[in-house]
Amino acid sequence: MKKLLTVLLAGIILSGCSSATNQETTNNEESSTFTVGMECNYAPYNWTQNTETEFTVKTSSVDYCDGYDVQIAKKIAAEMNKELVVKAISWDGLIPALQNDTIDALIGGMTDTEERRQSVSFSQPYYASEMVIVVPKDSPYANITNIQELTNAKVVGQADTLYDEVIDQIEGVNHLTPQESFTRAILSVTSGEADALVGELPAAKGAITSDSNLVIVRFNEENGFKADTTVSVAVKKDNTELVDQINSILENISSDDRTQLMVEAGERQPASE
Repeated sequence: MKKLLTVLLAGIILSGCSSATNQETTNNEESSTFTVGMECNYAPYNWTQNTETEFTVKTSSVDYCDGYDVQIAKKIAAEMNKELVVKAISWDGLIPALQNDTIDALIGGMTDTEERRQSVSFSQPYYASEMVIVVPKDSPYANITNIQELTNAKVVGQADTLYDEVIDQIEGVNHLTPQESFTRAILSVTSGEADALVGELPAAKGAITSDSNLVIVRFNEENGFKADTTVSVAVKKDNTELVDQINSILENISSDDRTQLMVEAGERQPASE
């Protein structure tokens, strides 16, 4: 009996050592990577393509992700001396992915809002844009100068985004059910289901790049949407150490560099996006 107990005890000790070693290895592996989530479907911030370039990061056996967000993520990972891993996740799954530690950060064109701050923490903005609408070239709304001229128009946005929320700033608007993705919202306009789509300027430029029958309508500050059009990096709630680290890195990326990265992303974006 004593011999049996001794063997069992030794087994438990070895098992515990093995578990500790495996855990340590896992932690070391985690610390060597910076895992970022984004849709990979919101050009020019992020998109999917099936060819590898110096700008892309592999997301599956056949897919690669590129875009402005990928380049910002690369800069952050490089300064952290970590390998960048990008996970393609649907928009409504991004914050849950942060909360369950599937990703370390969300870099996907997300605006810091009071509501989202209840679930995650944000860095300082890494890009600022403007809110516009996208309409067909032959639309009666193609030359408007005030958002209130969209009264009675059928206007659509992407679900769970600021682009959908600001639509109600238009008096008497026909606010359509938001679409699950920006791409689907664009299709609502091209199919005639919607008269106009609300979105950020870079994404809107992506839309007209892929469809020459669409145009962007911009507004001056007085006659346009009242909204925060900055985007920030999101991390797990109250991870102040990571927020501070990311902020420190972002401070060393100049405004000119950020603008140039967006211009280049727009030029690289595949027409099919």
